[in-house]
Amino acid sequence: MKLYKIKILGYAFTLLLSASCSDKSKKSNTVESRTDRLPYYDDTTFTPVWLSEDSDSIQGFHRIPPFTLVNQLGETITEQTFKGKIYVANFFFTSCPGICPKMTSNLAMVQEAYKNDDSVLLLSHSVTPEYDSIPVLRNYGEIKGVDANKWHLVTGNRKEIYDLGKYAYFAEEDLGEPVGENDFLHTENFVLIDQDRHIRGIYNGLKKTSVRQLISDIKILQKETIKNLQ
Repeated sequence: MKLYKIKILGYAFTLLLSASCSDKSKKSNTVESRTDRLPYYDDTTFTPVWLSEDSDSIQGFHRIPPFTLVNQLGETITEQTFKGKIYVANFFFTSCPGICPKMTSNLAMVQEAYKNDDSVLLLSHSVTPEYDSIPVLRNYGEIKGVDANKWHLVTGNRKEIYDLGKYAYFAEEDLGEPVGENDFLHTENFVLIDQDRHIRGIYNGLKKTSVRQLISDIKILQKETIKNLQ
């Protein structure tokens, strides 16, 4: 009788253990499935939201609005320049003695990783457009090894650039200190934008580990696009 009870208890324990492992497996699979897609970001809180491509919610999600700027070659750059492209956006100024040189150096890592991939572009907005003229940007780009066909250093109307920073890329609220219209906009973040102008990632441009994650996430975004086309 004791032996019988032991067998029953052993069997019950096996079932319980099996169920527990199965439950863990399901949870693990749920997490792993998220690595197949990047989240979307809709506001200044940068709260990640995972959506499938056919989700109706995507249509209402925040997109980068139309814009018109000028790059270091004097070319007009608009949202159409990035149509069907993945791109990384940031904000800088050429005379910045602090974080900008390191950010530019780290963004060059992304340029190098995708130097032969025309589907990936970079967009750096000058926050001092009154000083960063086309010749200044061109000279800065040449010194920093910027590929002008891949990496656009742009200047233009100050209000348009600041509105893009504040309301399109949420480039300052993430710092926790909103500023006024005439205050100086500056952030260390790189923002990943997909082919439909949705924000899909935000990264600390001062940290190489974060930039390496950005490089990896671009690959995930590319795979995601391929799956959507199948």
